[in-house]
Amino acid sequence: MQISILLYDRFTSLDAVGPYELLARLPGAETVFVAKEPGPVRGDLGTLALVADAALADVPRPDIVLVPGGPGSREAVGDPELLAWLRAADATSTWTTSVCTGSLLLGAAGLLTGRPATSHWLAYDELRAYGAEPTGERVVFDGKYVTAAGVSSGIDMALHLIGRIAGDTTAQTIQLLTEYDPQPPYDAGSPEKAPAGIVAHWRGTRVEELG
Repeated sequence: MQISILLYDRFTSLDAVGPYELLARLPGAETVFVAKEPGPVRGDLGTLALVADAALADVPRPDIVLVPGGPGSREAVGDPELLAWLRAADATSTWTTSVCTGSLLLGAAGLLTGRPATSHWLAYDELRAYGAEPTGERVVFDGKYVTAAGVSSGIDMALHLIGRIAGDTTAQTIQLLTEYDPQPPYDAGSPEKAPAGIVAHWRGTRVEELG
């Protein structure tokens, strides 16, 4: 089973690394980071790079395609080489997946038209513009297409996928060994739960007070 994780300039590191840490533990899995050219690709903060092991042409038929999001996704959606590779890889993939605004790339490649999908909550309108039907769910399955909401939800998506592929026991074992047991100090991880002022600020609404 070959798992291909796409890298492009200014991707969000956890979008790629979070699912990688779990999916790479699937029995018999081969994980390859792929980009337009082999070599280091810098994430959105500029201080961390992941190394692409292979060029797009070197990985034509992955079993699982995973597309991380990030600020660079807005440029990547206009890259014909990336979109052509996604369409070709999707033609034979068993699973085509994304995290955060990685779903915008799937949408731009024409893979989500008419499908329920998710993305970062700030990107629903962009996702809708590609013909997808945004939902507020953390992980959305539609046939072989699996989309995850913002950043950290890629870990949940990976666990869901492991369960589908290898069964509950394997998924639970990987969850235990990675000690994925989130207990955050704040309950502000969604726009429905976060303080209204913070949500309004990030939606571009000017507010006088936060909280």
